[in-house]
Amino acid sequence: QIEIVASGGGLVQSGGSLRLSCGASGFTLKHYAVGWFRQASGKERVGVSCISSSEGSTYIADSVKGRFTISRDNARNLVYLEMNSLKPEDTANYVCAADFPMFGRDYGRACLEFKSYSTYGQGTQVTVSS
Repeated sequence: QIEIVASGGGLVQSGGSLRLSCGASGFTLKHYAVGWFRQASGKERVGVSCISSSEGSTYIADSVKGRFTISRDNARNLVYLEMNSLKPEDTANYVCAADFPMFGRDYGRACLEFKSYSTYGQGTQVTVSS
């Protein structure tokens, strides 16, 4: 069964940190582009950070640059989103996505666009209190 799951969200105070994990079953994340997206209540979904291909570059949205970092843990079939210096405006549902089953494609900066992906899960809620 093909599944992708985001976890690690929660309630944190402003200035705090969280690490989100993106895990997959039925396929290996390291072979695909992976992106993190967030959607705040009443707003559109936006790209936060991504890895453009299996060996590709990482991209980060200007709103989180210097605070968030994306990385792979290939041994555990995970992709992390390390979030530091969190702000109330970071409050959102965070979703991870992979371009499975598209193999070998490099999206470049377009990996920040949700339309690049066909496999994604429900997401994990991050709430930052002031």
